Amino acid sequence: MRFKTNFTAQNSDARCGEIHLPSGTYKTPLFMPVGTQATVKTLDVEEIEAVSSGVILGNTYHLWLEPGADIVANHGGIKGFMHWHKGLLTDSGGYQVFSLANNRNIAEEGVYFKHHKSGDALFLSPEKSIAIQEKLGADMIMSFDECPPFDASYAYMKDSVERTTRWAQRGKAVHQKEDQALFGIIQGGPFEDLRMASLEALKKLNFAGYAIGGLSVGESKAEMYKILQYITPKMPKDKPRYLMGVGTPDDIFAAIEAGIDMFDCVNPTRLARHGSAYTLDGQIPIKAARYKEDYRKLDETCDCKVCSTYTRSYLRHLFKAQETLGPRLITYHNLYFLKRLMENIQKSIEENRFSTYKNEFLARFYAKTP
Repeated sequence: MRFKTNFTAQNSDARCGEIHLPSGTYKTPLFMPVGTQATVKTLDVEEIEAVSSGVILGNTYHLWLEPGADIVANHGGIKGFMHWHKGLLTDSGGYQVFSLANNRNIAEEGVYFKHHKSGDALFLSPEKSIAIQEKLGADMIMSFDECPPFDASYAYMKDSVERTTRWAQRGKAVHQKEDQALFGIIQGGPFEDLRMASLEALKKLNFAGYAIGGLSVGESKAEMYKILQYITPKMPKDKPRYLMGVGTPDDIFAAIEAGIDMFDCVNPTRLARHGSAYTLDGQIPIKAARYKEDYRKLDETCDCKVCSTYTRSYLRHLFKAQETLGPRLITYHNLYFLKRLMENIQKSIEENRFSTYKNEFLARFYAKTP
C-alpha cells in the first residue's frame, strides 16, 4: 500500500489524497461499506461497486466463526469467496470480542470468551487475529486491540492501552504477507495523555496506517470531537488515518475537518433495513403514512437507479408489504448517497471550499424531515 496527500484545506486539517492498493487506486476521504459476512447486506458485487468508493470492510470475528478462515482461504480469500475484486479491509475481531462475546477473560496472551450464540469456548490472540486475517486476504488489516468502555476508569484505561501496545508489537512481529498493509489502533478513551501515549508507542512500530478506535461507543458527540481534534493532527501525515465505526454525516464532516481519511459504519445499511433513507434534506422514514400517496422520487437531487425509477409511495408499499426489495433498494440508495457525499467533499477540498460546503450541507440535512 502507498498513500499520498494531494490537497489540504486552507482553514482546517481536511485533506484529499489517494490510497494505492494492489487492486487499484482509491481517492480519500472515503467511506467503506461494511460487508460483515463477506456481503454488504442485500447487495450483489455489481451493486456494491456502483455504490462504493471501491473499498469495503469484512469482519474477522464473524468469518472466523462461520464458515471458518480455512474455507474462505480455499476460495482465494474474501475476494474470491464473494467475487469482489477491488479494495478490502478486515478488522481484527477485537471489537466484536468485547461487544458481543460472553464471559470474557482478558489475559496477557489474549482473550478467552464464549461464542455469542452457541456458548462454545473460544480464544483470540494478536497472533491468531493476524493469522486469520492473512487467510481472509484483505489489502488492509488491523492489529488486535482491546476496545474498553469509554467511561472506564483512568487506571483501567492505562493498563488497557499498554496491553494493546504489547499486542500490537506481537501482531506486527508475526505478520508476514507483504501485500497486506497492517494498521495500528490508537486507544485511550477520553484521556488525551493516554491517546498520545498510545499513538507514540504505535508510531515507533512504523505501521502502514493508523486507526482511531474506541470512539462512537456511547460517548457524547462533544467528547468524541474533543478526542478527534486532539489526536488526529498528531497522527503521521504520510500514512492513512482511519476512524473506525463512524458514519453519520455530521461525524464524517467533523472527522474529515480534523484530518481523517477513511471511515466505516453499519449505519447507512442498518437504517435502510428499518426504512430510513438519506436525502439531501435529511432522513426519510419511508414507512410513515404521509408517503402513501407521495409520488416524488426519494431524493430529488439524486441520480441513483432507485431515485431514477421509484416513487416514495412505491418504496413505502414495499416495506408495508414486507417485501425484501424495500430494504435492498434503500440500502443501495443510502450507500450511493454517502459515496456521492464523499466525492463532493473531495471536490470541495480540492477547490478550497470545504468549510463552506460543510456548513451548507449540514444546515440543509439537519434542518427538517422532508
